[in-house]
This record gives sequence, C-alpha cells and structure tokens, in this order.
Amino acid sequence: MRRLVVIPLLLTIACLLLSLPAIAAVDAKADEIIAKSLDSIGTAEARAAVKSRVVQGPLHFKDLDGRLGDETGYWGLVTERHKMNLVMKFGKGEWHGERFVYDGAKTDFAVFTSSHRPSSFGDFIRIQDFVLKEGLLGGELSAAWALDNLDRDRTRVDYAGTKKLDDHELEAIEYHSKGNDMEVTIYFDPASHHHVATIYKLTWEPGITRNPNASAGRQAIRYTMEERFSDFQTDHDLTLPRHYELRYVQEPSGGASRQFEWDMTAEKIFTNVSADPQNFEIK
Repeated sequence: MRRLVVIPLLLTIACLLLSLPAIAAVDAKADEIIAKSLDSIGTAEARAAVKSRVVQGPLHFKDLDGRLGDETGYWGLVTERHKMNLVMKFGKGEWHGERFVYDGAKTDFAVFTSSHRPSSFGDFIRIQDFVLKEGLLGGELSAAWALDNLDRDRTRVDYAGTKKLDDHELEAIEYHSKGNDMEVTIYFDPASHHHVATIYKLTWEPGITRNPNASAGRQAIRYTMEERFSDFQTDHDLTLPRHYELRYVQEPSGGASRQFEWDMTAEKIFTNVSADPQNFEIK
C-alpha cells in the first residue's frame, strides 16, 4: 500500500519540476526585453542620475468623430521621481484640455468650472489612475517610467511573443497590475529595442467591472487607449522619443463612439530641473 502512495506522489513532483523551466523562460524573456529597452535609453548610471524631467511642446488635437474638429495647443509633462503632472491644453469651449496629477500618494484631475468640463477621456483616466501611479502614461518621457521602476509585488510582466502593429513586427510584453482589469501590452522595436507603443484595452460589462462613465447606462462599453512613440534622439547620454501620439476610443455596444487623438512634439526636454511644488499640488 505504501508503494501505491509514494509512486503517484513522485510522478506528481516530477511533472511539477518539468513544468518549471517553461515558466521561468517566459519571465526571463520578458526581463531580457525590458533590460535591452532600458539600455536603449542610456546606461544604468545615466538613468539613475535622472531625478526629474520636464517635457514641453506643441500639440494638435483631433476629434475623430468630427464633433469638436481640430485644435492646436500645447502640452507639458513634469515628473519628479514618482510624481507626475501631465497637462494638455487646446481649443476653446467647454472642454479645452486635461490635467492629470499624481503627488506620490493621491491623484487629481481637471475639475468642473464655469468654463470647463472634464471629458470622457478624463473620466476614464480618473478611474484607471494606476496608469499615473505606476508611471505608465507618457512612457520613457516620464522620469517615473514604469519599466525602470517595476514593483514586483504589485506588477507582473509576461513575454507575449512577436506581434504585428501597423505592419511592423514588434516584440511585446503583457503588463499586469494587481487589482486592475485593464489589458496592457507594451511593444518594442526588435532592432533598436526602443519602446514604441503601449496599448490599453478594457471591456466593461454591466455588473462585472468598474464603469469609467457611470452615465453611459447599462450597455457594454469597449475602451482602447494607445500611446505611440517615435523620432528617438540622443541628448546628454539619454535617448528619448520626440514624437508622442495618444489616442482614446470609447465604443458602446449601442450608440455613438467617441474617438480623440493628440499628436504631441517634445520640443523641449529639461532634466534635473527644480520643479515647482505646485505642479504636484492636489486641488
């Protein structure tokens, strides 16, 4: 009877041991891609020397549904360690921009005033504010870039293989944030190892996941947010993108969709400047 118990147990242990290398290989591949991408920015010493960064430049906003038309304006990103302030200002009328702030503990957003109302995109980021807290939004332009500050207790990264994006074969990893429903895929150029895109996807089903827009009713809604990065240039031992595109799509299962696009140029990049504390003030 003792042999009948021991043999199945040994077989079970053997099967578990055989499965371990495959799991480790997936994690190791993701870590390898991240390491190469970080090296494409600069050496570990050069990256560690960055305590703050300010990025400024012009933007071109498009309402792809044609309701608001096209507008020009400016944008700015201020980051200091884990703090962030992203401002996109454009146009006229009730909705003329966005402001997203993370002070290292709490998030804050543009609020209703007599002359301004937050957008559906602002509402979306308000609910999914982990993209601010974990340093995802803005990619490598942020001094708090998520992949250079991975919290292994809160996040997991998995190798996702080679994926085609805009007719380009790219390497991809999946970024999993603890307690969040969002599907986050980060893309890298296999030759330069530059981080070229992050795509976020979320489908809200009534009664299942949190609804970023409670007024949308009881219908299912599909959300997609895309960040694209290009025109990489080297300055002061760091290589960063000078072109940043952000697109947001909200598609209800019934009813009209909303599609916005911001085309931004990093015209000025300042490193290790003293940031005004008011940049991260929670109002």
